[in-house]
Amino acid sequence: MRFAVERILKDGVALTVIALLAACGGGGGGSVVSTPTPVAPPPPPPPPPPFSRFNTDEFQASNAAVRAQALTAYDTGATGTGIIAGVIDSGVNPSLAEFTGKIHPNSADLVSTRGITDQGGHGTAVSSVLLGAKNDIGTHGVAFGATLLVLKTDSVGSCTNPDPDAGCSHADNNIARGVDLARTTGAKVINMSLGGSPANANLRAAIDRATAAGIIVVISAGNDRDTDAALGANPDSLAQIARDPVARGLVIIAGAIDSNGTIAAFSNLAGNSVPHYLTALGRRVTSVDENGTQFLYSGTSFAAPVISGAVALVAQAFPTLTPAQIVDLLFRTATDLGDPGDDTTYGQGELNLARAFAPQGSTALAGSATPVSLVSNGTLSSAMGDAGQTGAQAIILDSYGRAFNLDLAGTIGQAQTDRQLSPSLALGTRSMLAQGGATGIALSIGDRLDRSAVERLMLAPQDRTAARALAGSIITRLARNTRLAIGVGHSGAGLLDDVALRQGAAFIAADRAADDWGFFRRTETALAVAHKVQGFDLLVAAEKGNARVWDQGLESVFRPGYRGFVFQQMSVGISRKIGPVALGARLTMLDEAGTALGGRFASLIGNGARSWFIDGDARLALGTDWNVGGSWRQGWTRMAAAGVRQSTDMFQTNSWSFDIAKQQLFTPRDSLSFRISQPLRVAKGGFDLTLPNGYDYSSGTTSYVTTRLNLAPSGREIDLEAAYGLPLAQGFLDANLFWRSEPGHIAAAPNDVGVAFRFRSAF
Repeated sequence: MRFAVERILKDGVALTVIALLAACGGGGGGSVVSTPTPVAPPPPPPPPPPFSRFNTDEFQASNAAVRAQALTAYDTGATGTGIIAGVIDSGVNPSLAEFTGKIHPNSADLVSTRGITDQGGHGTAVSSVLLGAKNDIGTHGVAFGATLLVLKTDSVGSCTNPDPDAGCSHADNNIARGVDLARTTGAKVINMSLGGSPANANLRAAIDRATAAGIIVVISAGNDRDTDAALGANPDSLAQIARDPVARGLVIIAGAIDSNGTIAAFSNLAGNSVPHYLTALGRRVTSVDENGTQFLYSGTSFAAPVISGAVALVAQAFPTLTPAQIVDLLFRTATDLGDPGDDTTYGQGELNLARAFAPQGSTALAGSATPVSLVSNGTLSSAMGDAGQTGAQAIILDSYGRAFNLDLAGTIGQAQTDRQLSPSLALGTRSMLAQGGATGIALSIGDRLDRSAVERLMLAPQDRTAARALAGSIITRLARNTRLAIGVGHSGAGLLDDVALRQGAAFIAADRAADDWGFFRRTETALAVAHKVQGFDLLVAAEKGNARVWDQGLESVFRPGYRGFVFQQMSVGISRKIGPVALGARLTMLDEAGTALGGRFASLIGNGARSWFIDGDARLALGTDWNVGGSWRQGWTRMAAAGVRQSTDMFQTNSWSFDIAKQQLFTPRDSLSFRISQPLRVAKGGFDLTLPNGYDYSSGTTSYVTTRLNLAPSGREIDLEAAYGLPLAQGFLDANLFWRSEPGHIAAAPNDVGVAFRFRSAF
C-alpha cells in the first residue's frame, strides 16, 4: 500500500472559523497527523507592480503563486489554458467554484465506482493550489486556466479511517492506471503529492511510458526530516524514481520552503537527488479543503502543485519547448538558495517564474542569427544627447527558441554628461615649454604614484600661441612660408592654430565651433602644415585617436567605464586676412572604425561611419583693443547598410560660437573675453531599422516592419563663458566663469556652472 504524501499541517484558517483538523497527508510509509495551534495567516508580501491587471486581491491571497512570481507569466498571457494537468490523489469536490468548468471528462475513480468526490480533502487542496479558478473569490491556482484531470486513486475507506495515524492510502497499481490515463488523455504534467516505498514494477513501467510520451511528473519530496533526520536527508523513496532511467530527466522532486525562502523543517532534503530537486512554497500555503473552507496547509504535497502549475504555464506560453527543455528552464532559472550553486539541501534552488519567463542564454533577432543584447545595444554620443528613442519594438529569440518582445530603443543609452572644469585645468600635471629659433617643443608631465608619464597638455589657446608649441609636440619652420607641427596627445585643430599663428582666448568650457567633434575623444598623434602663398594660408591637418564611449562596468587604462574606438580625420583649409578682417574655411573628413560620430551601436545596427564637415570662421578687429568673431560648423554623417539597416543612413549636425574680446582693459597686458556657443548637435536624421514584429511558432515565419530610430535630441546645450587674464608677479593669472544649460544636449540635465582660477609662471 502507498500512503498519501505527507502529513498535512492545516495550521490555521483564513476566514472566521478556527479549527483543529486532522487529514490525510504524506510521509514515506504513512503519516502522523499533526494538529498544531491555529495561527493567523501571514501578512501578504509587498504587492507586485500595480499596472498588472492580474495583481488583484485574489492573487495577493494566493501566496504560492505570489512566492513563485507568477505575475510575470500572467502578464505575458500565460494562464495554463489548453494544458491538461493530471492530479493523482483523493479526488476533488467538483461542486466547488474552484473547479467549475475545469474538470476534464476523462476524470475517473481508478479504484471503484465512487466517482471523483474527495472524502479526505487532500486532493481538493492540492488541485486548488495547482489550478483553482480565478474568480475573485478567495484564492486562485498557479495555472488557473489549466484543465484538471482528476485521477482518484485512494483505497476505499482509507481517507475516512478514524485512525489519525492511518491517512489516505494509494496502491501502486492504481497509481499506475492513473499515470496511463493521463498519458492517453494528453496531459502535459502529472502531479503526485504522494510518498512511500519505491515504485513497484507496474508503476515504474507506467512512468516509463509517460516520460517516453513527454509527460513531466512532479512528485513531492516527503516530510520526514523533523521526525527522522536520517530519513529526511534524502527524498522519499517514491520520489527517487527521478534517479531511475525510466524518468528520462522528466521527473521533478518538489521540496518545501517557507515564506522566507528557508527549507521547511519537515521537508526532506535534496540529498542524493540534487539534479532533480526543486523547491517551492510548501509551508502555510493558502488553499481550501473538500468543503471549500480555506486553510493554511503545510507539506511538500503543496510545493508539488506549485511546480506542476509552473510546468503548465511554460508549456502553454512556449509550445515549441520540449519537455526536457521545460525542466531545464525551470532548473536553470531557479533562485539559488543555501550554498552557492547546487547543494544537497535545496538542490536546484527555488522555482522562479519571473526568470523562467525572461529570455535566457544568447538572444538574436527573430528570423536571423543577428545577436542582440537585452541590456545595451549602443550608447549615444554627446551630439545625440537625449534623442528620444521610442517605438523600436522587436521580436527576439532566446537560446530556447522562445520569442520575446524587446524595446530595442530602450537598450540604447545616453552619453555620459561630461564635466568641463577638472579636465580643462589639467590637475596634477606640469607643462614644460621650450623655444629656440624656428623650433618649439612642449611636454606635459603627469604625477603618478610610481612614476612620471607623458600626459595631454591642457593649455588655453592663447598659451599655445605664445609658446608656439603643444603637449608632446614639435613645431618648426620648414621654409620661409611653411610651418610644420607634429603632436602626441593633441588635436590636429590645435596644431592648425599654432602653425597658422592664430591667437585664441583662454576659454576652458565653451569650445569654438570648428574645434568641436560632438564626442569625447583622445588624440594619439596629429600633424598640421601651413603654407603661405600670395596672402593666403593653405592648411592641412591629420589626426588619429580614439573615440571614448561609456560602457558601464568596464575598466580601461584610460578611465573606468570607457572603451576606445579608433578614428582618423583629415582637414584641408584656407584662410586670409584682409585688413581688420580674418576669414577661414575648412573641409574635414572623419572616418570612424567602430562608432558613428562617437556613438556606439551594436552589430545589428552597424558600426563605423564617415562624416564630412564644412567650417567657416570670421573675425573682425575693432581698433587695436577689440575684436569679435564667429565660427560655424555643418556636418553630414553616413553609415553603410549593416545588420537590420537595409540602406545607408545620414544625419546632419551643426555647431556655432560667437566671441567678443577686449585687450588692455585695466592694464597694458590684461584681457577680457566672452563666448556663447552651441556644441555640435544632431539637427536631424537617424536610422531606418527593419525589425521583426511578429513570429509564428508553428511555421517559424517572421514578419517585419520598418522603424525609425531618431538621433536628434530635444535638448540643446548653450554655453556662456567669460575669461579674464592679467599678469601677476612673475606669472599670469587666469579667471574663468562658465554656465552650461542642458549640458550634453539633455533637456533634463541640471545646469553646469563653474569657476576656475589658474596661475602660470615661467621658468
